[in-house]
Amino acid sequence: MSLRHSLTPFSTAFKTPECTRINLPTQLRPASITRRRLGARHIHKLSASSTIRCSAMAIDEGPTSSYLQLQDSLLYSQAFWVSKSIIAWNVDVGDGSCYLCGSKNAALSVANNQIQGSEVKIKLEASTNRLPEHVIEKFPHVQDYKVFKVPPALDVKNLLKYQLAVAIFTSDGKCTSVTGLQLPGVLDELFSYEGPLGSIFTNDVVALYLWAPTAQEVRAFIYRDPAGGHPLEVVQLEEFNGVWSAKGPRTWEGCYYVYEVSVYHPSTLRVEKCIANDPYARGLSADGRRTLLVDLDSGTLKPERWDNLADEKPNLLSFSDISIYELHVRDFSASDTTIPSDVRGGYLAFTFLDSAGMLHLKRLSSAGITHVHLLPTFQFAGVDDEKDKWKDADFKMLESLPPDSDEQQSHITAIQNEDGYNWGYNPVLWGVPKGSYASNPNGSCRIIEFRKMVQALNSIGLRVVLDVVYNHLHASGPYDENSVLDKIVPGYYLRRNANGFIEHSTCTNNTASEHFMVERLIIDDLLCWATHFKVDGFRFDLMGHIMKRTMVKARSMLHNLSKEKNGIDGPRIYVYGEGWDFGEVSKNGRGINASQFNISGTGIGSFNDRIRDAMLGGSPFGHPLQQGFITGLALEPNDYDNGTKSDAEHLLAVSKDHIQVGMAANLKDFVLTNYEGQEVKGCEVSTHDGAPVAYASCPTETVNYVSAHDNESLFDIVSLKTPIKISVDARCRMNHLATSVIALSQGIPFFHCGDEILRSKSLDRDSYNSGDWFNRLDFSYTSNNWGIGLPPKEKNEKSWSIIKTRLADPSFKPQKSHILAALENFSSFLSIRYSSPLFRLRTTNSIQARVRFHNTGPSWVPGVIVMSIEDGYEGVPGLSQLDPIYSYIVVIINIRPTDALFTSHALRGRSLKLHPIQMSSTDDNVKDSTYDSSSGFFRIPARTTSVFVEPREA
Repeated sequence: MSLRHSLTPFSTAFKTPECTRINLPTQLRPASITRRRLGARHIHKLSASSTIRCSAMAIDEGPTSSYLQLQDSLLYSQAFWVSKSIIAWNVDVGDGSCYLCGSKNAALSVANNQIQGSEVKIKLEASTNRLPEHVIEKFPHVQDYKVFKVPPALDVKNLLKYQLAVAIFTSDGKCTSVTGLQLPGVLDELFSYEGPLGSIFTNDVVALYLWAPTAQEVRAFIYRDPAGGHPLEVVQLEEFNGVWSAKGPRTWEGCYYVYEVSVYHPSTLRVEKCIANDPYARGLSADGRRTLLVDLDSGTLKPERWDNLADEKPNLLSFSDISIYELHVRDFSASDTTIPSDVRGGYLAFTFLDSAGMLHLKRLSSAGITHVHLLPTFQFAGVDDEKDKWKDADFKMLESLPPDSDEQQSHITAIQNEDGYNWGYNPVLWGVPKGSYASNPNGSCRIIEFRKMVQALNSIGLRVVLDVVYNHLHASGPYDENSVLDKIVPGYYLRRNANGFIEHSTCTNNTASEHFMVERLIIDDLLCWATHFKVDGFRFDLMGHIMKRTMVKARSMLHNLSKEKNGIDGPRIYVYGEGWDFGEVSKNGRGINASQFNISGTGIGSFNDRIRDAMLGGSPFGHPLQQGFITGLALEPNDYDNGTKSDAEHLLAVSKDHIQVGMAANLKDFVLTNYEGQEVKGCEVSTHDGAPVAYASCPTETVNYVSAHDNESLFDIVSLKTPIKISVDARCRMNHLATSVIALSQGIPFFHCGDEILRSKSLDRDSYNSGDWFNRLDFSYTSNNWGIGLPPKEKNEKSWSIIKTRLADPSFKPQKSHILAALENFSSFLSIRYSSPLFRLRTTNSIQARVRFHNTGPSWVPGVIVMSIEDGYEGVPGLSQLDPIYSYIVVIINIRPTDALFTSHALRGRSLKLHPIQMSSTDDNVKDSTYDSSSGFFRIPARTTSVFVEPREA
């Protein structure tokens, strides 16, 4: 999931998305809406990279005195119990009094200006004081609310199990205002807990621990089988200070259980008996029907040599040495006929080391890719775990249809919620591997096979990054079978707005990491994946919706892991994510969030959308034909109106500055000469709306990318934005140019799987649920999947007219020779990156001292970027020597359709030669690159990135 806050070129502000939310309180919704299981099509990803995908109904607006009847007020929770002694409510008491009312059996109602059914009625003292600073820090959105003091002798802990409301009564006893209460503040103060949770195994005993301070009763139903049958045992849990626990025999291991939690639920105004899985589940039955009682330390769950894996992992000296390759588990092998059919699309596919897919990954690993980033692999909704329930498309029939037909998408979308495909940004339980990727979704199979996948990837030199989605959950409420956390402690885990309704700015059920036990669950989950599954990094979806404090604490806890104590080298675990700032958390609306600018200085990476937008043009929310630096802006215009020729040339110059800042790791303090000829820092280069381009304090805080799973693939976006008249050869070279810029930039390069083989999704801008048909990968390099029909109507129909023109034109389709050339080009630039440490500088000072950009200022040669990286000499004052082979490197990127001629006095007199990897390349174009030492003159072929090096004397 990616949300991008820009709608116009160069990182502009987030605007109103393409979905309307109506969010009625549960009591006002039809039962079919309240209780239905939302399909994957409703969990539309929100993207830095796409429009908001949302068709579920939601609400943001609350009651006003003009239309809200008093008797409906209990549907809302507009007051906040922020600490044991304070309730905050934005209401004027006037001459009246404020009371706290409660009913253990949820019998509160309003009739005849009175509160009915109250078992408790406690007068609160209105105060003229502001809320305490620690409360404002945690709940900045209520900082101006009135303060009501709770009597100190009140038994608050017991009362929190009740249906609660606060009400204003006039002096003659009439109720004039009433609302429910939001409880996270007081729950955190009274019940924050750091002890054991989940199922804990000792020699003879299995203990269950569940944090549920508002629950009135908790029972565990123990089952022998993953589904059906009667429970072996029904166990009553006992409570101590908000934590419910029970102990059972070790023979429970391998059984399944669910909790029955009796608790007041604000969405129904009733005490509900919620059937829920354990939030700390480490195993599940198919589709998460029941929690598996599993001991992850059991030797039976460990592949051979599993305990030695920390010592056998690929070497990683510095985070600056990381290169990331983003991959979807199912995409990787679903269409790979070199893998047995029964394991295609799953974890075990990675264990076939001689398959086409694994040989491809080996090639990338040899070239320099260090980390495979796997799209969500936790238990998510939208794909049944049991494969016999899937519906499959008839590929042979689809292949017979025209390349621009709308029939393919019609067939795919008819079964898209019943097939085996979804990206997986629909979290149900964060701590269990997804069952549909396992050969058997029941029992411990998914655990063993996931571990084998990690082991196999490590064995070919690739570390593993997990895509974690802690910003939202797929379901909520007491009835949805995919709801878990909101059944255990209703109203706590999910962030709510001022009226008490769940925030949906991430498009579904935002979580609240500002609450203590939410943060704890996130960190515990990360530690579990790191220690028990030995993963090497975490990519945070919509990281900006998580608090900075949570991210910093998580990184610290991970880095404190050690081989000696935990069997894992914690300081080698890399953390990065999407730092978009939008929704209720924007501008620190719920506390200091983990947005791009806020996390500067933490060592946590974030995606650099600036370099992406400058290279491709516009933004994912902009017009699909809007061009960028490598897609023809000013030099090869298409039909899009960029204004006058002067306007287009100005945009080209501005985009070059954004790219150069990105190539210098997007560092705030990096100094360069801008298009106007002025020396400026990276943070002084501005986006279209005046925001700084640069935000990073060190190079590993920047993840440079030009494409990801969201939006069109790189080849597709190039094919959309370039003029129709240019050749497929030219488009392929533009694809090369884009990946070369990312590969040769300082910071951490990130590539979407398929960038290197011209991957197409037939111009689908959002293939999250488009099935294997639109997401196919071909590691035989025969086809790139272009021209397989118009992409799904839901997200693409408004562009079908321009898409159809391109898909119908056979000249757009690359041949196998193009695909192989792209792969070699990609591999070459990766190898060049790892041929010298100068491409992977570790500190801000090193980049500032060694990296320079030429061809700058108003007299630049349009369409040409020239970067030099200087090394020192051993024993010579000044720069230290980092590279034993090369003393100086020059990178020249020519995006022009003609040769670029460039002279630099600063680069005269050097012994520069074309990099030996390019000299031995099959790309004849790059071999025509020339340099004249006496004049500093370069000639670079059209649409080519050339790398010149100055070898040290032997």
